[in-house]
Amino acid sequence: MKLLGASLDDAAGEAFDKVASILGLGFPGGPAVEREAATGDSAAFKFPRSFLHDERLDFSFSGLKTAVLYAAFGQRAKKGTGPVRLEVPSPFSPPAGQRRADLAASFQQAVIDVLTEKSRQALRRTASNRLAVGGGVAANRSLRAALERMAAEEHVELFIPPMQLCTDNAAMAALAVEKWRRQEWSALDLDAVPAYQ
Repeated sequence: MKLLGASLDDAAGEAFDKVASILGLGFPGGPAVEREAATGDSAAFKFPRSFLHDERLDFSFSGLKTAVLYAAFGQRAKKGTGPVRLEVPSPFSPPAGQRRADLAASFQQAVIDVLTEKSRQALRRTASNRLAVGGGVAANRSLRAALERMAAEEHVELFIPPMQLCTDNAAMAALAVEKWRRQEWSALDLDAVPAYQ
């Protein structure tokens, strides 16, 4: 295997969870945002699409998440004390109605645009004729449809598991089970590395 690109900060699923929280949609964020986006206008807000046309295959969703926060709350929103912590201002309520649907749809479309275009770029760079997609975000119907269109345009085979198998962190959980069965334990002081270095 060869790593072609990775998230430099928030993964797509993490961004969905955080935006769902900003919009008051609950958890898990992916299905909640998708439901809300169904009645929204995906062109209502012009959200950023980091690295969309860059040659690099990395992606970043932290700026998109922050753009949603500011679109929802304006200058009342502020950065928290942590490096990527954002605070929804109290006592303000999340946006509702059509505005919330439009925010969700515009956010979702920005994520879809980036993931689809980065997939296209990776296929072209490697001259591959197959694309496999997995993870929780792969359950998003709009993303699946966009990837199907892109795969048809690029004349490549697309492999996406059935919806019920597109679960969050499934690969890590499967690996953990196998390591547990072999009694391969990590030291208790093991540290997590949340971003590609």
